[in-house]
Amino acid sequence: MSFTSEFRDFVSKGNVVDLAVGVVIGGAFGKIIDSLVKDILMPPIGLVIGGVDFTELKIVIKSAVIDGAGAITQPAVSVNYGNFIQSAITFLLIALAVFMFVVKPMNAMRKRMEKAVEPAGPPAPTKEESLLTEIRDLLKK
Repeated sequence: MSFTSEFRDFVSKGNVVDLAVGVVIGGAFGKIIDSLVKDILMPPIGLVIGGVDFTELKIVIKSAVIDGAGAITQPAVSVNYGNFIQSAITFLLIALAVFMFVVKPMNAMRKRMEKAVEPAGPPAPTKEESLLTEIRDLLKK
């Protein structure tokens, strides 16, 4: 088998194509969720917490070195814990958004579909089965 035919067989398998479609759709969906968090959920939260920008929070370990002309020769060394806090809040909001707008509706839809498909119960016994059951019960006595 030649390299090109082997590669063509590999690419044409359903799993590879399904994975590629999933990655593309996942990337687009990620942008929607990111916009939901940044543009819809974060502004009210920022208002509630007083407009604090966590990304500005840091501990300066070593100040920047500035030469006589005012140019920075060495940037400051700092621990930017505010970025971590902001990332953690963003993660929690994204997880909440996915749960509320994707997982919960999908679970509700799945339950409705299962109820619609569920059988009403075992079928009623036929006349013959009822008679055979009566005969069996009489023979036990």
